[in-house]
Amino acid sequence: MNAHDVFTRWQGKSAAAIRHEQGRMLHTLLKKQVLPFSKQYRDVFKAKGLTAGDIQSVADLQKIPFTTKQDLLNTDERPKRIRDYVLVPEEQVLKKRPEVFLKAMARGRAAVKRDLEFEYRPVFMISTTGRSADSVPFLLTRYDLANLERAGFGLCDVFGTREDYRVLNMFPYAPHLGFWQVHYACMNYNVFGLSTGGGKVMGTDRSIQIMERIQPEAIVGMPTFLYHLLRRAEAEGKRFERIDAVILGGDKVPDGMRKKLAELCAELGSPNARVMATYGFTEARMAWGECGPATGYHIIPDLAYIEIIDPATGKVVEDGKPGEIVFTALDGRGSLVLRYRTGDFIDGGLVYGECPHCGRNVPRLVGKIGRESEVREMRFDKVKGTLVDFNTLEHLLDDEEEIGTWQIELRKMNDDPLDLDELILHVQGRSGIDEMLLSNRLNQKFKAATNMHPNRIEYHSLDALSRMQGLGVEMKEQRLVDNRVKTNGSAK
Repeated sequence: MNAHDVFTRWQGKSAAAIRHEQGRMLHTLLKKQVLPFSKQYRDVFKAKGLTAGDIQSVADLQKIPFTTKQDLLNTDERPKRIRDYVLVPEEQVLKKRPEVFLKAMARGRAAVKRDLEFEYRPVFMISTTGRSADSVPFLLTRYDLANLERAGFGLCDVFGTREDYRVLNMFPYAPHLGFWQVHYACMNYNVFGLSTGGGKVMGTDRSIQIMERIQPEAIVGMPTFLYHLLRRAEAEGKRFERIDAVILGGDKVPDGMRKKLAELCAELGSPNARVMATYGFTEARMAWGECGPATGYHIIPDLAYIEIIDPATGKVVEDGKPGEIVFTALDGRGSLVLRYRTGDFIDGGLVYGECPHCGRNVPRLVGKIGRESEVREMRFDKVKGTLVDFNTLEHLLDDEEEIGTWQIELRKMNDDPLDLDELILHVQGRSGIDEMLLSNRLNQKFKAATNMHPNRIEYHSLDALSRMQGLGVEMKEQRLVDNRVKTNGSAK
């Protein structure tokens, strides 16, 4: 089997067979790596009276407590807590391993030292964005970077990437997973990849010039920025006739956004462009992709095991049922997590069996994913006395065909902390719209979804609203903004 072939080995295997093999991998990882070298999980297992022998299958994972975002954050008592998740090999343990002794005998101590440094020495770091909590660093070794490349190869394979592709990476240049996953995917798949750094580095105008020059087959980036970029290019009469794939990551991708991006590609000269999404997060140290629009994110079974749980009870739900995504690494060194609760909810759950679109026989995460952590503070605040589900509003606005992009702003009337809440909807309407008719329709939809109306709807140009969203300045576009004033004079 080709070392890069991450899917073929699973063809023809039942869900039970796949899970059985994943259970074997999990047991080996715990026995050989996690419990000897991870302070965090060594302590967890000791507190629960568990050993690696107690975890023989993926079903046994339920004996292990969840890991949450809060568990990764440093505290006054544990100012370097995140280091406890890093696998730190102990020389005395390694010396007792027969394979290490035999390798030293056959190749010499210097060769063994090089191999161990490849496997365990951290050489790279990515971090969470810190949007809803403190930024958390994750360390990767060269062993982990090889896995990141494998995951990237899997993405390219799923997306149907051709060797003659020219890929434009428009993720922000930063120590974050999205940018580096694309970089390593292009390198490992041996396709041309150019990174612009997003709006923060090259900016919109320069990015459009680069697109004109290289005429890419694939463009990759944040949904809102790619919409902004393509909308600007279309307004300037540009032509991009080779776009085959628009690949999105870093944020939710509602159906309305997919449709708008596909329409823009058609207007720019690429009527058959496919709009596909990825799902990944720093703690997984990899991302997964769809083989077509809304076909489900194809998981690489020997790198990750996914559980879907009822968020209220923590119990694992049946395949195909909605719930919260929980991630467990099945391979890796550096920073490593088990049973990590993502806070992300998927409405179609996890399914096994051959994908009806591409035929790959791997687990898939199917349906819409809501990143509750990104809007938690606003979601559970009452607005005008009403508990508002901002995820519903996001889908409502993204699915509205006459809206290009938008921002919801919460304020206090007259900036008085004791006054009433205001909800202001900022909108960039598509060309030729009737603003009065659109406003009436949006008011009706808001009323149906939340039992309230916006206090007012304000219309802006694409450039003006993009500046309000912090496009090219913030790591992620600010589409939900809480500018309400507290009684101490600060913004809430």
